Amino acid sequence: MRKHQQLRAWQESMELVSTIYALTATFPAEERFGLSSQMQRAAVSVPSNIAEGAARGSKADFLRFLYIARGSLSEVETQLLIAQRLGYLNDLSTTGPQLDSVFNLLGGLIKHLKLTS
Repeated sequence: MRKHQQLRAWQESMELVSTIYALTATFPAEERFGLSSQMQRAAVSVPSNIAEGAARGSKADFLRFLYIARGSLSEVETQLLIAQRLGYLNDLSTTGPQLDSVFNLLGGLIKHLKLTS
């Protein structure tokens, strides 16, 4: 198992990817290449950046990629709200706690790396 696979932030962001793919599968067909695709790419970016940062050789690089992951997570959150406003989603009670958890885990990792730098 690679280092990043042991991180809860990576594990939970992988779960979020699954959730986003399941949610976007319910969107209208005309959104397949619009909001659905954008949400999927942003969600995939979160664990991907955690993995890439963990594989880099320095804490500074890891921190930079964690910030990018957090930015992608904010993008997912905004896109979920857009989907709700457009009537594609009614209930965000599943994704809200997932987003909060990943935000908190990323924040904890960022704080830890800053303190140990």
